[in-house]
Amino acid sequence: MGILIWLIVGGVCGWLASIIMRTDGQQGIILNVIVGIVGAAIAGFLLGGGADLNHGITLTSFLYSLLGAVVLLAIVNLVRRGTVR
Repeated sequence: MGILIWLIVGGVCGWLASIIMRTDGQQGIILNVIVGIVGAAIAGFLLGGGADLNHGITLTSFLYSLLGAVVLLAIVNLVRRGTVR
């Protein structure tokens, strides 16, 4: 059940990040989930302690995941277009 919740939260974080970075029309639901999960992993690695499966989803872990997803989309835009946008 925990993995399903993390997939849903990853999808929401990826979707919100794509709206923030104005790439929502270019992505589907699968890419939103992937961006959200990879963004959470990046944020957890960089900020130290973002996502903790033992304590569930907290506001801090959600915000870290969202921040990581936004950073990931900025990097992808930078590589793909040469500008962050």
